[in-house]
Amino acid sequence: MILLVLAYLGGVLTILSPCILPVLPFVFARSDRPFLRSGLPLLVGMALMFAVVASLAAVGSQWVAQANQVGRWIALVVMALFALALLWPTLADRMLSPFQRLGARLSASADKASDAGRGGVGTSLLIGVATGLLWAPCAGPILGLILTGAALQGASVGTSGLLLAYALGAATSLALAIWIGGRVFTALKQRLGAGEWIRRGLGVAALLAVVAIAMGWDTGVLTRLSTVSTAKLEQGLLDTLPGQTPQAGPAMMMRAADANAPLPVEGTLPSLAGATGWLNSPPLSAEGLRGKVVLVDFWTYSCINCLRALPYVREWEQRYRDQGLVVIGVHAPEFAFERNLRNVMGAVDELKITYPVAIDNDFAIWRGFNNRYWPAHYFIDGKGQIRAHHFGEGNYKQSEQIIRQLLRENGATLPDEPAQAMAMAAAAPREGVERQADMRNLKSPETYLGHGRAENFASPGGQRNDQPADYVVPPSLALNQWALAGNWTVGDEDAQLQRAGGRIAFRFHARDLHLVLAPGEDGKAVRFRVRVDGQAPGAAAGGDVDADGGGVVKEHRLYQLIRQDGDVGKRTFEIEFLDPGVHAYAFTFG
Repeated sequence: MILLVLAYLGGVLTILSPCILPVLPFVFARSDRPFLRSGLPLLVGMALMFAVVASLAAVGSQWVAQANQVGRWIALVVMALFALALLWPTLADRMLSPFQRLGARLSASADKASDAGRGGVGTSLLIGVATGLLWAPCAGPILGLILTGAALQGASVGTSGLLLAYALGAATSLALAIWIGGRVFTALKQRLGAGEWIRRGLGVAALLAVVAIAMGWDTGVLTRLSTVSTAKLEQGLLDTLPGQTPQAGPAMMMRAADANAPLPVEGTLPSLAGATGWLNSPPLSAEGLRGKVVLVDFWTYSCINCLRALPYVREWEQRYRDQGLVVIGVHAPEFAFERNLRNVMGAVDELKITYPVAIDNDFAIWRGFNNRYWPAHYFIDGKGQIRAHHFGEGNYKQSEQIIRQLLRENGATLPDEPAQAMAMAAAAPREGVERQADMRNLKSPETYLGHGRAENFASPGGQRNDQPADYVVPPSLALNQWALAGNWTVGDEDAQLQRAGGRIAFRFHARDLHLVLAPGEDGKAVRFRVRVDGQAPGAAAGGDVDADGGGVVKEHRLYQLIRQDGDVGKRTFEIEFLDPGVHAYAFTFG
């Protein structure tokens, strides 16, 4: 119930977002009509269609994505005809008679029904359904939580209910806008006699909105023109429920008692039968692990947070395996290339992981734990009970205390190890991407390049989804803005370079900069050159770059491009690819 309320409030806040602007002309075009017969059906249709489409899109099936695009273009046609009907009702009636229900007569039939005292409900509902297909609200923290859960756990009645609550919240704020707009509309007609011109003005606005949506400006330019961000408001709402927010970064959550206090029982070890494969071990089962203390580590090999936590997991496995600890790495992929078993095998070998790794390509084990995060550690006792968990990086000393406590409960005899010794082990220096982040200077967030989760994109014109397009880097970038240059195809989860010479620029503030990259479909290596503030990185070169900024993309993985040892400030990073075909997925920082 609390999540339903939060989803509803998140929808209400959508009225403050620029993403609502493209649908406002269609909503206000009916603001002078009776609300119960015109405005309400429109909003209901809009909310229902958004909930249906979002529920389908969340599962990520390719055919759903294609159907959604088809539906979007159908909706654009319907809205264009509606806009023309507002501008020239007589002309539209004569030219567009085959589209009486889906075009020119949508407005006229509703108006006549209202004037005659009849319903007009069906027409307004149909307009609302079409508007719902067009509506793509900004994914703030609340909508992000709902969609993340749906994408990872599959569609469900609960998820659809949350999406509907979100859409109804937006409909509520739009209903208020209609009420206010209707009063203004009526006043203008009475005092200025401008009803006809207002109607035509709304038609022009609706037609411009159709063009904006078709060109992708509604999710590009309008987002960057936003003067009011709802993210902080939504985050404040979510903060009232600890643990409900999906987020990346160190030490997200820890539910565990003090070292000498009893640990709670949070559940039982779920089935491991859903794994699509196992590395370093034959298949393991929850029943076969009874009598062992188990640490389950959810990770994926391109996740920088997972890589920085990995040395501690390896160390615990080596230190306590003879006392009865079993470590299981559950590899749950974030990107498509991480589903490739050969890629995972190479990463496991390179990262020196010798303990069992379950390949969870179908997210079956993930769902069994009701997990939400990379990395996530679950601590299971000898009876098969989950006794504690930790999400994200950090708190390694406390995690080791939990392991030791569960081993002692299981009958293991452990030598006393002072807390200071454990703290020193946890603080041991790490090399390469496993070095712990410099949190004092970390002011840049993980940033995805694919249009499914892209933020702060600054190339003029915004991203053109799923089609080759030419991009340019603007003269300047604000902190955490990024841009493309050259010919790229931006897909759902990555950007692929079509011609040599393409670039990516990012204005960042962090000690380290990483970029998840992959060669093209032909597997050929892609050469690149890195610059920081226009200069070769020199001593700031990362592990995958030489001092002159040169490097090569040969594998599907995370590449460390910048590591600074001196003062850290705002810097402009650029990477130029000398060969075509590279796939760029996400920036991460440390």
